Amino acid sequence: MDKEILYTNLDEVDRNKLIQLLTDELPVLRAKIGVSQSELSNIIGVSRQTYSSIETKKREMSWNTYLSLILFFEHNEKTREMLLSSGAFPDSLEQLLNTNNRDT
Repeated sequence: MDKEILYTNLDEVDRNKLIQLLTDELPVLRAKIGVSQSELSNIIGVSRQTYSSIETKKREMSWNTYLSLILFFEHNEKTREMLLSSGAFPDSLEQLLNTNNRDT
């Protein structure tokens, strides 16, 4: 099956669950890297106000923001293991996005 089809067929409930798991971990993940809300918001392409509202759970993040954050934290050695153990980035999604460049 085409990866694009698999990506677009992720159930909305599954997406919301993953978004919630990541939202719960955002302050700790960001602190592990030592970046400010402003720096991280610039990296992922949202305003600082939007990012702050997401981190404080006043606003739900979009799926695109989720993907941007996942890719950022997954590619940082300080946060990768925590991200994977949190359940916010399951193996099935990692394989779908093909972000793991290690030989298996």
